[in-house]
Amino acid sequence: MSLDHKDLHGMLEVAVVAARLAGQKAMEEINFIKVTAKSDTELVTQADAKCQKIIIDTVMQNFPDHGIVAEEGKDNKLFKQFPRGDNDLWWIIDPIDGTNNYSQKILCFGVSIGLIHQGKPVLGVIYDPATDSMFTAAGDAPPQLNNVRIQANDNDIDPYQTIGIESLYNLGVPAWITKLQTMLRCRSLGTTALHLAYVAKGSFIAGVMNNPKLWDIAGGAFIAESAGALVRDWQGNSLWPVDMNAYNGEPFRILAANKRVQRKLIDLIAGK
Repeated sequence: MSLDHKDLHGMLEVAVVAARLAGQKAMEEINFIKVTAKSDTELVTQADAKCQKIIIDTVMQNFPDHGIVAEEGKDNKLFKQFPRGDNDLWWIIDPIDGTNNYSQKILCFGVSIGLIHQGKPVLGVIYDPATDSMFTAAGDAPPQLNNVRIQANDNDIDPYQTIGIESLYNLGVPAWITKLQTMLRCRSLGTTALHLAYVAKGSFIAGVMNNPKLWDIAGGAFIAESAGALVRDWQGNSLWPVDMNAYNGEPFRILAANKRVQRKLIDLIAGK
């Protein structure tokens, strides 16, 4: 199945509606949070499932033959629904990226929706409901924040620049993180999706993510790449294509960076 601009525009409209509805629901639920632990490091709230259902229902009403991979499935596993017919389109959904923040009423979280075709992202939407910020990209159209074009910056590493990093290191803080903290400003927003969005709009020169899943990165990676950033693994290899039929929640290690600093950061991570 091939995609044209008209197809992607229609899918983008649906994704924007779904993200906004889910974000509004998250804000409605934030004062009534019920939290349970998914793992030693991950939490889930009642709002995650409610917001995910809103997105899936909105997508399925419009594209019933498409596939879905979403974060919240049964028994703390992913939700996976295979496409029907000759479709090779997968909606990749994280209803609340930054659940730990959300569970503590920290208003820094996002709704992330990506669309993968033939193993590669072709559309991305990230919605930050606390600031009413809608990041979008589809096909070869310019990426936007609230309908205004965005672009990754071209700044070099210096003490005035900012990089997004992880905040939790179970096995100890890597030496390269400590080194980064002597070179520029390190920030952890607590949400991979917004790290990628901030790279896309030029607020961060880069973001380094340790163990995100596909639903954390599919939408944001496409937006960041559309904005001129490079999104690769820690060795500089492409993340795509992903075998969607086989994907079962395996983590990635990714670096999203502007073109000026990407190689420098890869070398730093490698200890060079």
